[in-house]
Amino acid sequence: MGDGHDSRWLLLIHQIPPKPDYFRVKIWRRLQRVGAVAVKNSVYVLPKSDTTLEDFQWILREVTEGGGDASLCEAGFVEGLTDSQIELLFRAARDADYTTVAEEARELSKKLLSRRGGTSGGELEAGVSKLRNRLTEIVAIDFFDSLGRQTAEGLVSSLEQVVQPVEQGDPVTTMEEYRGCTWVTRKGIHVDRMASAWLVRRFIDQRAKFKFVPARGYQPSKGELRFDMFDAEFTHEGDRCTVEVLMSRFAPKASGLRPIVEIVHNIDLRDAKFERPETAGVEALITGICRRSKDDQERLQRGSALFDDLFEFFGGRGRVR
Repeated sequence: MGDGHDSRWLLLIHQIPPKPDYFRVKIWRRLQRVGAVAVKNSVYVLPKSDTTLEDFQWILREVTEGGGDASLCEAGFVEGLTDSQIELLFRAARDADYTTVAEEARELSKKLLSRRGGTSGGELEAGVSKLRNRLTEIVAIDFFDSLGRQTAEGLVSSLEQVVQPVEQGDPVTTMEEYRGCTWVTRKGIHVDRMASAWLVRRFIDQRAKFKFVPARGYQPSKGELRFDMFDAEFTHEGDRCTVEVLMSRFAPKASGLRPIVEIVHNIDLRDAKFERPETAGVEALITGICRRSKDDQERLQRGSALFDDLFEFFGGRGRVR
């Protein structure tokens, strides 16, 4: 059975004439641009909203004006695909997009460091601007908060700082200024957010409170600090995940912490940057925690116990006072 019977989705069912060839490609590109994914041959889905309805209506008009046939309907999946499986299709599609941006950002970063091949500063700035525009387009159709966004965002933001440095305000240097805050992050926490929250309680504020919110549209209140989400005070920077950023800021010399952070990096970014033999085992445990519980507070509690044990294993010392 599906996860529910409500009409969460919009389906575009269409048939396109075999000729001309370019017309089929044109409609496919339109569907990619609005973020639709295929669930069957010539059947595409989008989450239901006023915006996605308008997007599909424009495509339907193009199909019919081009001699094809199309229908648009609201749907709730009862048998076969579940809502969760459809969400995974969207996340996989956007993660692929983010991976492409991240790879291009890494290549551009190499050029910025070496200025090889006679690449001019203007060309590099144009390349960074193009990546930012592409990232913005992907974010607009990232309906279910794909994990790859944080990595791509961090890499592009780092490039922007190199080609167009922004004058920074005075950094907060005392840990006391971060105590007594509520730390806010995206719902559905996974390894980086679990580890980041654990680090906050272990090294910054033992009594820290956490709040889990939708990834889109949240406006922080006074006394709230965001982490591992868009525009957060602490999130990915370059090729560093959020817990790496927090470690470098608050606990760079904590004994036993670096191996944990390197494991989290490998799981979160999947780039095998650190050759940690424990990575596969820790990833299996994190996956088990997430499958067993959908409640973020429970995930945080169980994940924190895991990281406490790892910290002990790696000879860790130190706790916030």
